[in-house]
Amino acid sequence: MDIVFIEQLTVMAVIGIHDWEQKRLQKLVFDLELGWNNWQASCNDDMVDYLNYADISEAVLTLVSNSRFSLIEQVAEQVAERLMTQFSLPWIRVKVSKFNAVPQATNVGVIIERTHEKFEMTN
Repeated sequence: MDIVFIEQLTVMAVIGIHDWEQKRLQKLVFDLELGWNNWQASCNDDMVDYLNYADISEAVLTLVSNSRFSLIEQVAEQVAERLMTQFSLPWIRVKVSKFNAVPQATNVGVIIERTHEKFEMTN
């Protein structure tokens, strides 16, 4: 399996457990690793066989910017679920970073990894 990646995808989102957090946009940054078989696309150079970075990015941007979240764990799960379903991915790793959540830290976040089998068992 090959890995397609997108790093530092930035989205402004409504996220947080405090009332004041739900009233303003905050920056979330995503690093995505997507399991994909690039062999077919590399052999025939046909766009039908590749994983489109722009489509992946747009799916994340649309989902996150049009939703409200309490926890970054929830964001990561919803992004993983959407991308695995929409693009038929066998595996995904999603890292979500939230800035300024802890004054002494540059950022905080979560990293989740899901396979198609784990995803099917939880749904």
